[in-house]
Amino acid sequence: MEFFEKLGKKASDTFNSAAEITNKIASETKIKFKINDCKSKIKDLYLDIGKIVYQKFALDGKLEVKEEIEEQLSKISEYTNQIEEYEKQILELANMKQCENCKNKIERSTKFCPECGTEQPAEEVHEVEVMGGEDEVSPENSDENYNEAENASQESNKEEHENSTEEVKEDVAEEVEEAVKENIEEDNKTE
Repeated sequence: MEFFEKLGKKASDTFNSAAEITNKIASETKIKFKINDCKSKIKDLYLDIGKIVYQKFALDGKLEVKEEIEEQLSKISEYTNQIEEYEKQILELANMKQCENCKNKIERSTKFCPECGTEQPAEEVHEVEVMGGEDEVSPENSDENYNEAENASQESNKEEHENSTEEVKEDVAEEVEEAVKENIEEDNKTE
């Protein structure tokens, strides 16, 4: 009888392990689709910006288009921030993180980056209150603590990205302006 119990437990453990791996792969695939969707939308926005810049130049002979492309630049920043969040989620699924300094992928438990040697911040540990003195955590309490941690993380990330949004907008506007100038110069040379 003990043999069958061990066999059943082993089969159950193997099944649970395979199910966990399958869920991680499925989650990673879904996230990668979301990343590709964001990249596609960014590419479309770049095309829209190029059209606006060219049309403005063709009509006015000027390349001052910051106001006309403000909305597209803002959307590009949003999609870029989403991509960064999705990439963090993929790393978390693989029990990895990025080095704070060189952005190298490292294991979550690593104290120092093997690439640049930078000390990594300690992982935040969220304590969960045990309800009723039992060993198991209630689903309600677990979800509540997870949501609190997730909200705190999102607020922190939002603050970081708000500071860089203006910089991204200015950089994209400059890149578009340079690309249009190059295209105009090429058109003039071929004529």
